[in-house]
Amino acid sequence: MTVVVRSAYNKWVDFGEGVMQINVSQLLKAPVGAIRNCQVDSVVYIDSGDGQDSLVRGEVSLIRTDRGILVRGALHSEARITCSRCLDVFGYQLDFNMEEEYFPTVDTDTGASIAVPGEPGCFVIDEQHMLDLTEAIRQYALLEIPMKPLCRQDCAGLCPECGHNLNRGPCGCPGPVVDPRWEELTRLTAEQKGTN
Repeated sequence: MTVVVRSAYNKWVDFGEGVMQINVSQLLKAPVGAIRNCQVDSVVYIDSGDGQDSLVRGEVSLIRTDRGILVRGALHSEARITCSRCLDVFGYQLDFNMEEEYFPTVDTDTGASIAVPGEPGCFVIDEQHMLDLTEAIRQYALLEIPMKPLCRQDCAGLCPECGHNLNRGPCGCPGPVVDPRWEELTRLTAEQKGTN
């Protein structure tokens, strides 16, 4: 990931390539309300079903709170997901906002351990004062993927007989077979439509 941080002199400082971790030791020493802005441009494994990593871009703000660091950001990515009707893999645009508080595990001045809040699933800043955005971004991205994704609104799906993708054209299967027990009802429905 390229982490680019706006310094106190309103210039952007590039921290280079690496994993999606940011050293926040100086921000932890800053007063409550201090802000640090970071550009995110990194690859994250979102686990959208295709086994591929997704490029995530955007900007996050790191805000010093009385308990830790609040991360707020607007991020964009594209995940490769499988259509729930035709089973084709397609690109799905993800635009999401994140807001998550990270808690330090070590005091920056003394090096003493700090008790982490008993909140299940809370995010922590490690012993080297590194804040890792990877898991939070992955979780927020997964929440943006629909439960039943469609490659397009009018997706025709698969033929129930042969499994042919009907978006690519009709298959050679005969039309739907009507259950003989419903023939009389089908005839009556057709007659009624003809008289209207």
